[in-house]
Amino acid sequence: MASSEFAPRVAVHYGIPSTASILAFDPIQRLLAIGTLDGRIKVVGGDNIEGLLISPKALSFKNLEFLQNQGFLVSVSNENEIQVWDLEKRRLSSNIQWESNITAFAVISGTNFIYVGDEYGFVSVLKYDAEAANILQLPYHVPPNLIAEGAGVLLPDHQSVVGVLSQPCSCGNRVLIAFENGLIILWDVTEDRAIHVRGYKDLQLKERMVVKLSNNESHTYLNDSLDNEETEKEISSLCWVSPDGSVLAVGYVDGDILLWDLSVSDNGKVQRTQNPPNDVIKIQLSSGDRRLPVIVLRWSPNKAQNGSGGQLLAYGGADMGSEEVLTILDLDWSSGLAKLKCVERVDLRLHGSFSDVLVISNPYKAQNKMATSVFVLTNPGLLHFYEYASLSTLKPERGKNHSVHAFQYHSVIPTMEPYMTVGELFMISSERNNFYALSETVAPAKQQSEMLTGRSTKWPLTGGVPYRISETECNTIKRIYIGGYQDGSVRIWDATFPVLSLVSVLEFEIKGNEVAGANAPISALDLCSANLTLAIGNEFGVIFLYRLHGNSDQRAVTIVTDTKHEVHHYLPKEKNACSTIYSILNSAVAALQFATSGIRLVAGFECGKVAVLDTRSPSVLFVTDSVSSLMSPVISVAVKTSPDTCENSVNNSDDGTGSESATEIVFFLTRDAHMILMDSITGNMISSPPSFNCWATAMMSLLRWNFKNNMDKTMSSSDKGQIALVGSLT
Repeated sequence: MASSEFAPRVAVHYGIPSTASILAFDPIQRLLAIGTLDGRIKVVGGDNIEGLLISPKALSFKNLEFLQNQGFLVSVSNENEIQVWDLEKRRLSSNIQWESNITAFAVISGTNFIYVGDEYGFVSVLKYDAEAANILQLPYHVPPNLIAEGAGVLLPDHQSVVGVLSQPCSCGNRVLIAFENGLIILWDVTEDRAIHVRGYKDLQLKERMVVKLSNNESHTYLNDSLDNEETEKEISSLCWVSPDGSVLAVGYVDGDILLWDLSVSDNGKVQRTQNPPNDVIKIQLSSGDRRLPVIVLRWSPNKAQNGSGGQLLAYGGADMGSEEVLTILDLDWSSGLAKLKCVERVDLRLHGSFSDVLVISNPYKAQNKMATSVFVLTNPGLLHFYEYASLSTLKPERGKNHSVHAFQYHSVIPTMEPYMTVGELFMISSERNNFYALSETVAPAKQQSEMLTGRSTKWPLTGGVPYRISETECNTIKRIYIGGYQDGSVRIWDATFPVLSLVSVLEFEIKGNEVAGANAPISALDLCSANLTLAIGNEFGVIFLYRLHGNSDQRAVTIVTDTKHEVHHYLPKEKNACSTIYSILNSAVAALQFATSGIRLVAGFECGKVAVLDTRSPSVLFVTDSVSSLMSPVISVAVKTSPDTCENSVNNSDDGTGSESATEIVFFLTRDAHMILMDSITGNMISSPPSFNCWATAMMSLLRWNFKNNMDKTMSSSDKGQIALVGSLT
């Protein structure tokens, strides 16, 4: 096979990658983008619409932003490559390699223009041409010497730009430029001049207002001593905290947060600080001498306060060594910035280590101007959504924690809650396709928005274009994905189309009959597509057979053990009921494989033994001793028909029942790198090839590699050579 013929690509991906590190949101199209540390971008919309973009290089992303309502996403890699992604075509549209280190990046809201700041203090402007699918570097740029001259300040050489923000309500004509040494300049790009200049020297003054928020108490006082800010105050984060861009919040490496008044006078003249005490307010989240840098700031406006208040979300600023939290401050300066008040504070405990946070507008709560909606991303790949009208609702009550207010993102294929232990993709033969009967017997799967309506909270992502199924396609299921879980349940999805849909949830409960180990974690699966029989094995050694025909006449289950054979009558909850239960060995089922068109089932166990079961007249044909001299666990099973009987077997299996005269060879692979061949009819060992190193023999079972416990991938195969990757990938 030529390398050009083997070019796998991800067609469908569900779940949040465990290496997720950065978020972006399109408030118009209601799409969420999640960048990872290994060059992937997950895009999530509504109606279970999920897409995966894969960068040519497995690098983390510095920045990620949407070109709002245009169907494009812009990313900056750790090697300073700017990439534009076409969301409709799900591919990289254009890219450009930046020559210097990009240290600041921002898309001008509602446009296709981009500001880029670098390590040498330059600010450049880019434009994405959608028709030409090209990133253009415009001739306009702001070099550091021009900034220094226009602002009337001395700017040291090689001073990095650490932040660029387009000022709201300025139509992109004004940009906030923040330098590493703490210098802040509001620049007018149309006139090439500074409107505001602020810096650490402005803090070397008496009579500064300080708001200390420690021990859950707020203390506001006038600093009557000289702040000895002889060293530069390094900026670590910033965001606008007013709708007109008149107030800027800046986080610093020393743990301080400053609110700067950047109001523009009517004549637009340069505003330089001449000792006015009311143009900056200092906020300290803790009273310690050594505090964490404020690395993230986000703002949620309060429309009821007419732009003079809202909620500031900060990560950092706490004492070093303290618990990792996301701090939310309810601020009010309706009487002026000098009279700023902290109405309330909440320290939100995180579900894992912090990665990113986003504040989004919520169209579903238009009647409540106080409502705030927040996405919080933590490791490993955990996405939580908070919606609240008041910060007081987030305060933990006695016996409760913040988790009662959080809605975790649920993929259509859950892998963590509940925890998936085994999963596999199966092809359904089109000639025998009556699997559609199964989907007709159960209610359609609930959409994700319905799963998150617990307290009148609606999942905010509604974007994307659902896959449209034609009338001729809707009753034809060609692929199904089956997942087994730690709680003993099994879920079945229709995987024919890019958007998977839940078909059925199987749980093993037979009223009036207790089966030992029935709820143990699932450890093995196999499906016979010829007669739609599903075999399920668990860690307690129990094997279940399900006939996936939606047969409402199924009223009995046969229980087969090593000592008895019993038939129990019961009324199943679903039309897809369990027909047979085998419990013959007290050892985990490690592998399952149907043989003879579903008449026989071969089971490999953790103890190293192999059993061949008759599924037509439920019974145990035989159980071998350990196939390995060292009792090594069986890890993979494959069944192949002997060439001299293959043709005869095909001719006799047209009715779907198979032929018992065909000689079928069972291949076993054990954990100690032994492969054993066995006659499935007699149980006699045929041969035992020399053992190989595990890494070599593992290749023999590649096409039977399922999702197993402690693995980070789901891989499965079909007779058509397809390999599927599903779940929370790393």
